[in-house]
Amino acid sequence: MTDPSATSAYARAGVDIEAGDRAVELMKASVAKTRRPEVLGGLGGFAGFFDASTLAAYRHPVLATSTDGVGTKVAIAQAMDKHDTIGFDLIGMLVDDLVVVGAEPLFVTDYIACGRVVPERIAAIVSGIADACVVAGAALLGGETAEHPGLLGPDEYDIAGATTGVVEKDRILGPARVQVGDRLIAMASSGLHSNGYSLVRHVLLTEAGWALDRDVPELGRTLGEELLEPTRVYAQECLELADTVTVRAMSHVTGGGLANNLARVLPETLSATVDRATWQPGPIFRLVQEVGKVSQPDIEATLNMGVGMVAVVAPEDADKAVQHLTGRGIAAWDLGGIDDAPGGTVTMVGAHQG
Repeated sequence: MTDPSATSAYARAGVDIEAGDRAVELMKASVAKTRRPEVLGGLGGFAGFFDASTLAAYRHPVLATSTDGVGTKVAIAQAMDKHDTIGFDLIGMLVDDLVVVGAEPLFVTDYIACGRVVPERIAAIVSGIADACVVAGAALLGGETAEHPGLLGPDEYDIAGATTGVVEKDRILGPARVQVGDRLIAMASSGLHSNGYSLVRHVLLTEAGWALDRDVPELGRTLGEELLEPTRVYAQECLELADTVTVRAMSHVTGGGLANNLARVLPETLSATVDRATWQPGPIFRLVQEVGKVSQPDIEATLNMGVGMVAVVAPEDADKAVQHLTGRGIAAWDLGGIDDAPGGTVTMVGAHQG
């Protein structure tokens, strides 16, 4: 029998410091590949350092910040015991909220709370975060892994993070720039992204009783594989787009759906019209709606319906914007325009392609 005195009091309370140290060692290589030239020092300190002297190249730099989490999508990762993609969901939620104002993401910090530190699992989560940071061009500057026995189950965890970016003051995108006649350029989502999972899980897993390993012909893969599809990270493509054409504003389509998020970047003096006939949502959206008998207004107010980002561009640049995005591997199309009608509202018209 093991002598209880040989185990630390903290370990007997459920916190394994050695496992935490091993997790840090396992994640070092992942974090290192996100390093930007402005990053000072290494992993493991009390704070991360980013050399702000580089901001001197800006005429009037403005910092932008965003914080977010992944929500109940982590329950799918835990159920499937696959943890190396959920980081894309976190980074997508963070950096793509920055780029809609025209800001370049500089660095990210993350926070992982878990019931028990399993070093390999933590390292897998961080590897996904790091991979997404590379795509976004942001440094993973630091983070925290907290073990909360008794608050979370041994195999439960949640993740959150924050990011900071920079934009020239006179290049900040938003409602003040939007004009009558501007076009709305849609960028296709990779799937559900990281919003609406409480509805999706309730409809498909709880009410319909579907298993995550169920093969779904409409999806061409298992339900779990579809639900775990990583969020697309648009940051670099959006920044390039703003350097290529006249972009007035951008909307990151997250919780609340397309119309509600698009309305956030409209001035009160104008409105927008979105034509559903310009695209066909992917099979997962139809599946949730049909199996759950979810009304059109309800599903559109919850899920992205296949549109992950919208750019409001000058009308003469609409075709060029679509070509630019398509050339970088993002399906894009003109889905509507800005109207000379007060209210700052979005009207959805037509029906999706059959």
